[in-house]
Amino acid sequence: MKIFLGADHGGYKYKEEIKKWLKEWHFDFVDEGAFRFDSEDDYPDFAWNVAKKVGHNPKTKGILICRSGQGVCIVANKGKGVRAALCWNEHSAHAARNDDDANILCLPADYLTVDNTKKIIHTFLTTKFDHKDERFQRRVNKVKKIDINL
Repeated sequence: MKIFLGADHGGYKYKEEIKKWLKEWHFDFVDEGAFRFDSEDDYPDFAWNVAKKVGHNPKTKGILICRSGQGVCIVANKGKGVRAALCWNEHSAHAARNDDDANILCLPADYLTVDNTKKIIHTFLTTKFDHKDERFQRRVNKVKKIDINL
């Protein structure tokens, strides 16, 4: 599975750590920026790059980081085929994947420790969508229909 990463200045430090973990876990990834710390950059630029890539390829996932996680999540969810979820612990990451088939993980750098971030990402990337549970599949199908009707 290929993973697309993106972060503004608020998440840049975490993104650089995440790249090390993804290598350690043998995940293929593409860094969509920021490529250097710039306190004046804007989260929509990086979030939209990741959202476009993930939305066009259902076999990929994305990870986005900004200070609150909210901004990147709002932008990502504008992308067709995107189901971005703001996660703050392992339980929310598990539910996002298992119940909602989220394909982009959004993280709040200001509210997480490095260790907690690593656990959240690992949970998100290793949890499968429970497509056998009819209610979860029904709900995700309804979300997909919203994309079609836009």
